[in-house]
Amino acid sequence: MSEPLASAPMRDAGRELPVTGGPEKRAYVRQMFGAIAPTYDRLNRIISFRLDLRWRRVAVQRLGWERAPEGRYIDLCAGTMDFGAILSHQSGFRGQIVGADFVRRMLELGRSKSTQLKPVAADAIELPFSSAIFDGAMVGWGVRNLVDLDAGLVEAARVLKPGARLTIVEMSVPPRQPLRGLYRMYSEHVLPIIGRIISKHRTAYSWLPESALHFPSPPELARRMEEAGFTDVSFIRFLGGVTALHVGTRKGSAS
Repeated sequence: MSEPLASAPMRDAGRELPVTGGPEKRAYVRQMFGAIAPTYDRLNRIISFRLDLRWRRVAVQRLGWERAPEGRYIDLCAGTMDFGAILSHQSGFRGQIVGADFVRRMLELGRSKSTQLKPVAADAIELPFSSAIFDGAMVGWGVRNLVDLDAGLVEAARVLKPGARLTIVEMSVPPRQPLRGLYRMYSEHVLPIIGRIISKHRTAYSWLPESALHFPSPPELARRMEEAGFTDVSFIRFLGGVTALHVGTRKGSAS
């Protein structure tokens, strides 16, 4: 559903973060990303050691856009539209990219990245688009923030053409030690400090690791993608499992 940015009161750092869903989570996510928008891209590069750009490029390669280089694609939970910008700069790509996000400030900061980007203020669980109109969809670190993950996956399937692909890059927790312990130490103690210093937001970068801990594992996310209407679902883990890339194909025969 397309709508303007709303404000919500900042939560106290000592209170429990609303990571599991409901209207409180939606309000917090919207307020938080609106507040950190000016430093969002810079912090992504810093906390991921610039690996976020590499992982996005891999996801774009797996999108299969070459089958419809003049098609229409959607960057869901687009933020500052990094994903869409990377796709738009691929050699031979001549299509259009919609960047959908319910935080207008993020979209406004990203719209200059490419003339092929069309920002649309919209919630990923209720998109203002007809069914089966996109040739591919991508989500970068966004499904974890949805109030209803399953509804978001179903909605992504709805707007995709049969045979079109969805690629999701999302945080994960490494399954094995010692990397799991090192990840927890970095994400729970180092990352929040860096985030607070640069973004000036008290809880945004405590939210990130906390929400990752409550998010489904890569095998569980793959299963839920299948239930939402995707087939040939697969995933790969990056850097021992700190991030995972999922790829699924919308059920049905491509025209």
